[in-house]
Amino acid sequence: MESFGSSKEFIKGDDIQWEVVGEGIKRKILAYDDRVMLVNVHFEKGGIGTLHEHYHTQVTYVSSGKFDVTISGVTQTLKEGDSFYIPPHAIHGVVCLEEGMLTDVFSPIREDFMKK
Repeated sequence: MESFGSSKEFIKGDDIQWEVVGEGIKRKILAYDDRVMLVNVHFEKGGIGTLHEHYHTQVTYVSSGKFDVTISGVTQTLKEGDSFYIPPHAIHGVVCLEEGMLTDVFSPIREDFMKK
């Protein structure tokens, strides 16, 4: 695995630019080292995080908004204050029902996010 070092110890969200990653979806990579990564993902209403899988463990906190979240064929509606866990290789995705933000934690780092 390629090493990307680590982020600064203190990260101010206003200092990080949003990266558009899909229609109605943008993200900010916040804190990271090779073992863990913290990312904010903002969705406009109707934004779709298409079904996909990866070898990383993922935990996500619904910071705001409302989402239909699908993990391994099961869908639940989650809102601000809820969270979900995605085991490695589980097929998952989201549909944004009300504009909002998801805060993702990945282990290990998402190398594909770092290679622009």
